[in-house]
This record gives sequence, C-alpha cells and structure tokens, in this order.
Amino acid sequence: MTGLRAPRSLRRRLILGVTVLATLAVLASELIGFFVLRSWLLNGVDQRLADFRPMPASAFLDTRRPQRPEPEALPSDFRVYFYDAHGNRLPQKLGTDDLPGPRLPDSIDRLLPTEGSPTSVAADTGDGNWRVLRRDGPRDLAVVIALPLDTVDGATSKILWLNGLLLAITVAALWVLGREVVRLSLLPLTRMERTAKAITAGELDLRLPDTDPRTEIGRLGTVLNTMLDRLHQALHERETSEGRLRRFVADAGHELRTPLTAIQGFAQLALRSDCRTTKERQEADRHIAQNAERMSLLVDDLQLLARLDRHPDYQQEHVDLLSLAADAVSSAALQRPGHPVSLSPLRERTDTEAGEEEGERELDVVEVVGDPHRLRQIVENLLSNAHTHTPPGTRIHVRVGAGRAGARTGGIDTPGRVSMAPPFPAGTRIAVIEVEDDGLGLAAADAARAFERFYRADPARTRARGGSGLGLAIATAIAQGHSGRLELDPGQDRGVAFRLVLPLPPAS
Repeated sequence: MTGLRAPRSLRRRLILGVTVLATLAVLASELIGFFVLRSWLLNGVDQRLADFRPMPASAFLDTRRPQRPEPEALPSDFRVYFYDAHGNRLPQKLGTDDLPGPRLPDSIDRLLPTEGSPTSVAADTGDGNWRVLRRDGPRDLAVVIALPLDTVDGATSKILWLNGLLLAITVAALWVLGREVVRLSLLPLTRMERTAKAITAGELDLRLPDTDPRTEIGRLGTVLNTMLDRLHQALHERETSEGRLRRFVADAGHELRTPLTAIQGFAQLALRSDCRTTKERQEADRHIAQNAERMSLLVDDLQLLARLDRHPDYQQEHVDLLSLAADAVSSAALQRPGHPVSLSPLRERTDTEAGEEEGERELDVVEVVGDPHRLRQIVENLLSNAHTHTPPGTRIHVRVGAGRAGARTGGIDTPGRVSMAPPFPAGTRIAVIEVEDDGLGLAAADAARAFERFYRADPARTRARGGSGLGLAIATAIAQGHSGRLELDPGQDRGVAFRLVLPLPPAS
C-alpha cells in the first residue's frame, strides 16, 4: 500500500509519547485550576448577591414621596430592578449607569432563574456579563439584584492567557529535556547497537557491556551474550568438525594410497615379459594379497566407523564383564605369547576414597547391559594396542571391577587423563575394565590425540608400530554408544592405562 509513512524510531516515539502525555497532564491541571478559580469567584459574587439587602421598595415606589434616593445609597457595583404584580418590568431602578446594565426581559416570566438561584446574563451592549438574583418583594413586587462579572471575567481571562503561555513553555521544555532524558535512558541500547555492528564486522569475541540483571536492558544483554556465546561455540565446533573431516579425508586417502600403490606396482610388474623366477612371482603375488587384505581391513574399519556414527545398533543383553575379559585375555595369550597377560580385580582404592565410599564392597561378578560382541571388540582392541606398542616381554594387566566414579576408579576427568566423552557425575555407580601395560608410557602430546581417527604416534605413518589409527576411534564410538566412555591415563615413568567405564544398571 503506497503512501504509508515509515514507522518512527523508538527514540522519537518515546519523546513524542512523553511530551504528549505530559502536555495532556499539564492541560488537564490547568483546566481544573481554571474551573476551580472561576467557580470560587462566582461563589464570591453569589454570596455578595445573597448578602445584599436593598432599602424597602415601597419607599422607592411611593407616589406620595416621589423623591428618588441618591445613587450613593447603593454600593457602586449593584443594580436593582423591579417587576410589578403582573410581572411587568418597572422603569425605576437602583444603581449607577456607568456600565451597560444586564439584558433583562420585560416580563418576569421570561427570566429563567427562580427565587434564590443566581444566574449569568449578558450585558445590554458590549461583551460584559452580569450575575443576577431574583427575589420576591412586598406588595407582590419582584426584585432582581445584579452584579457585573467584569472582575471575574478579567481574572479568568488573565488566567487563560497565563495558562496558555505556561503550556507553550512546558511543551517546549518537555521536548528539549525529554530528548536528553530519552537519550540517556537509551544509551545502553546505543552501546548494544555499536557492539552489534562491531560483531557483524567480524569482531566475534566482543560482548554486550550492559548486563545488569536489575534492568530490562541488562537482562536483554545477558540473554544476547549467552546467545552469542552459544553461536560462537557452535561456529568453533563447526570449524573443528570441518577440520577433522578434512583431516579424516586426507588421512583416509593416505592410508588407502599406500596399499593401492603397492598393488598397482606389483600388477604392472606381472604384466611385463615373464622373465622372472617362480620365487619372484610368488613374492609379488604375496605382496599383492597382503596389500589387498590391508586395504580391505581399512575399508571395513571405515564402514564400521561410519555405521557407528550414523546408526549405531547394539544388542541389549546382560554382559558379565569378568567372563568377557577372561575370554579376551585367553585369546591374547594364545595369539601373542611374548606378552604375559594377567587378570585381577580392580586396583584397591586409597584410604581417602575408601572413606568417601564407606560400605562399598567389590563385586565378583560385574554385569552391565550392552552388546557383548562390541564390548569384547573394545577389550581386544586395547590388548592389541598394548601388544603392538610395547616391546616383547612387557607385562599387561587386565583388571575388572565395580565402584563409584572417582579419581582412582575412573569415570571423571583428572589432570593428564584423556577422553573424548563427558565425565560421569562423581559417585556414579560404574563398571570398569582396565588394561595397563608396563611399557615406556606415552608422551602428553601423543596422549592428547590418541583417540583421533587415523592418528598414530609413529611420525613416519608406517605400519611398523601399529595399524591404520582407527582402532581407538572405533572403541570410543562403541563405548559412547553404551553411555560409557574410554579414557587414557598416560602415566608417569610407567606404562599406559586404558580404561573402559560403563554405567551399572539400577539396583533392582
């Protein structure tokens, strides 16, 4: 729709609104004062009319005494008029003729006021007004007493002019002072506007300065700062996620390129003129098979990790962690006899923790709800990791137990401890499988990135010291899918301890 004016700014609307409301308030007070003053002045005139007692009309109207009283016999402002018994106005009157008299009708019946009720009438000529009072006199005469309202009209006229002048001065002052008051009141919003422009320009670390919870603007600033913090965190997480994705794609390409290059090289060698010995052909075929198997395992791990991230599907069964750990230890002892593996209860707590958990007793059988195959995959992965990254003969300790989340038992964050999952509330009932080795330990920088995908402590990124770097990432995804977490204590002057922490089901 054309012709519509754009809405005024908040500042102008506030100034206009304050000025209009204040003007109406001043105007209302002036009108009330005007009517109160006029009423008071009229009441004074009416009281003078009521208190006035003229001389007997018979003396004035007696034909045998035709002499007329002197005008000085009446106060100068009063006029007295007479009507006979038939209601006709008589020519005689009392009072001076300095001012035009009131405009009175010739018949008393046409005079509106009743006896004792004053009213106002216009003057015969000019703009003046009179206040008249009707009374019944002797000999069926009617008397009309009149007083001019020049004093009342003059006073009210001056009051009107004075009120008009005061109203104009008040409106102008309100407009000027109102602009300054509104400007000061909206100063926090102005600062918010400047800060918002700076944030829009790219200064994302700025925050709104006015956050006083006692004011509406302060509460708005607090809410906006919270929103900005969340947006900043979301942007940071998005950038981190994009960085991880780019690194993941690059690492996946690097891992797949190595076996593909090997297969391509040996395949091209096989296509050449067959001048090789049988042993050389067998060696080439063996390398092709090994690299194809390596690439197949890597693709399987990538598919498993993607499936766990997208649609994790776990069985929900009661799993005995002690039996599960015993089976994994037996299998590891047969496959890698060069690393002694022991199975024992979870390490005893310190005296302080024992005091905090008074009455807690270790359980021989530790049961959780989850997928037994996936949970065993975590334990086997941790054992394989310990075998791979420690020299032959290094002892590996597997401990199983239950307790409450704490610094010693696990499940909470402590200095040096690394985990990709949030901690449990302190004191939560948990089940723990701990895999610790007696190796050389792990540097803090390597420990901080141990759970990243494709990360290996070997800077050359060869398979001399491990696999593709997806094992711990897969184990972490499975642990989080069971509402648990996988954590790492790199240790000081000792081996590395990995800990699978799972919540215990509620006691029935």
